Amino acid sequence: MTTASSAGHSRRDFLFVATGAAAAVGAAATVWPLVSQMNPDATTIAAGAPIEVDISPIAEGQDIKVFWRGKPIYIMNRTKKQIEEAQKVNVSDLRDPQPDSARVKEGHDNWLVVIGICTHLGCIPIAHEGNYDGFFCPCHGSQYDSSGRIRQGPAPLNLPVPPYAFISDSKIKIG
Repeated sequence: MTTASSAGHSRRDFLFVATGAAAAVGAAATVWPLVSQMNPDATTIAAGAPIEVDISPIAEGQDIKVFWRGKPIYIMNRTKKQIEEAQKVNVSDLRDPQPDSARVKEGHDNWLVVIGICTHLGCIPIAHEGNYDGFFCPCHGSQYDSSGRIRQGPAPLNLPVPPYAFISDSKIKIG
């Protein structure tokens, strides 16, 4: 009799444990979506997330375009000539007065990082074009110098500088 009783008891214990495990899995499966839905979705995270850009392959005088928050960002490795021309401009003659030193990071004068959207009507200017070796907006003729400052045309403001920082000499973080 003890044998039959022990066997019945172990079956009952197994059913009890199996039922408890199934209930725990069911509860976790029910709670998971409720907790998960409180997190921001991937597009929201991507829209505001900072990006890191490797700038080591950009040769002097070249630029690249990356996208951050859906906006084109120009990263330009300026030549010594472009830097000198941008620094010697009389700031009081500019429509939106801003010295070159306020548009670049100290110690990294050769790197210009600007949002590539024309401040006139939101077109995308072309780099290394125009009379000032900077940016030219073909839509309405706005011309920016190699510091992204408006020099000619209908645009009212300079190209904006996004928040960015140098992580190392070869990487920047935008955002």
